[in-house]
Amino acid sequence: MIVDLALYLGGVLLVFGALFCLLAAVGVIRLPDLYTRMHAASKAGAVGGGLILLAVAVTCFDTGVFLRAIVGILFLLLTTPISAHLLARASYLTGYKPSESTHRDDLKTRLEQNRPA
Repeated sequence: MIVDLALYLGGVLLVFGALFCLLAAVGVIRLPDLYTRMHAASKAGAVGGGLILLAVAVTCFDTGVFLRAIVGILFLLLTTPISAHLLARASYLTGYKPSESTHRDDLKTRLEQNRPA
């Protein structure tokens, strides 16, 4: 009974994780510039990968695999936002400008305020 419940829960988590990964892929293809693409890939990709690893943790009845899956989820949630932020900032500082449809550019005003006179 518990084994069947864990398998069904793992299947549901796997499907939702795959849908989030699909959403990230569609965002990378459809969005207009590097920054919005990176946002879609980092947010939906991290959630999708985390749900897939959680499905592995639920369906595998081995403690070692469970702990590795949980550590993988923590690693994804800690490193994905930081790396996306650093890549976006480096792209901006090297001259890659946002799309024309972008209304706010907070980094531009902040850099202009900190520029020496």
